[in-house]
Amino acid sequence: MDKKPRILLIYTGGTIGMVKDYESGALKAFDFNSLLLSIPELNQLDCQIESVSFDTPIDSSNMNPGHWANIVELIEANDSMYDGFVVLHGSDTMSYTASALSFMLENLTKPVILTGSQLPIGDLRTDAKENLITSIQLASLWKKGEPVIREVGLYFEYKLYRGNRTTKINAEHFQAFNSPNYPPLAESGVHLKVYNEFIAKPKTFKKLKVHKNMDANVAILKIFPGLGKSVLNSILNIRGLKALVLETYGAGNAPTQKWFLTELKNAIASGLHIVDVTQCSGGSVIMGQYETSDALKKMQIINGKDITTEAAITKLMYLLGSKVSPKLFKTIFETSLRGEMQ
Repeated sequence: MDKKPRILLIYTGGTIGMVKDYESGALKAFDFNSLLLSIPELNQLDCQIESVSFDTPIDSSNMNPGHWANIVELIEANDSMYDGFVVLHGSDTMSYTASALSFMLENLTKPVILTGSQLPIGDLRTDAKENLITSIQLASLWKKGEPVIREVGLYFEYKLYRGNRTTKINAEHFQAFNSPNYPPLAESGVHLKVYNEFIAKPKTFKKLKVHKNMDANVAILKIFPGLGKSVLNSILNIRGLKALVLETYGAGNAPTQKWFLTELKNAIASGLHIVDVTQCSGGSVIMGQYETSDALKKMQIINGKDITTEAAITKLMYLLGSKVSPKLFKTIFETSLRGEMQ
């Protein structure tokens, strides 16, 4: 493209936007209006950078669907003015937000890259600068008049991942995220290497469609040896519950006790959507491979395949918020909508 790409930074909160007051030792919010002065390396990037911040930045532990709606509203309002977006976000719930945004932004043809850091931007050993600089560089990559990245990504510690394929794996190391079932989209080293074969290639001329209604009447239950009937029953009978992510063993296996299967069968009959997701860090649900998952398959539990728990729960919120017909719900969930599953 002839003109420089315009990139909008959206600061929601989190460690990356903090600096340490060396007199008090406390962390305080970074002034993003002085970003280029504080990080002069950004002037070397071949793009224009502007920023906007939540009125009240939040710790990502307080992130919720309302905040996701705020982010997509900012993207929608600025879509015609910017060529890419970088969302600065706390790392704890970043994979949930990345997954949610992928579903909320239908027909996306621009980069929306989430990043953050383990240490504040003003720390001597901070990872914030590299994460921020490379995220902006990736968001501003163009080839033949089109952005190279055309999906929601998550960049952290030298790797760009598909956002809805990620999970946080470490609270201390700089390499805080992993994408267990899908390869990186790009890697930063001596050279910035982009793996075009793994990047989404949306062939759409449709206008960006933003979904803001996420139905949070969902829950997650991780099964464990000793899970009792009273606990399962109390979860399945939560007032207003519409969908449940059931984290099972291995390739989708669960207890075969009659009471367990009966409780699930009754819940499904009453209209509850139940998704079978493996609690392993990698791999896929293969329903029916073992006897311990065959009963789940026969009762028409939704096959989560290789989806992450973060993507499963946000996909449920999205489909429920979109008022998907109960008859079509299982089929649509088991279909990859944004590259979130095989």
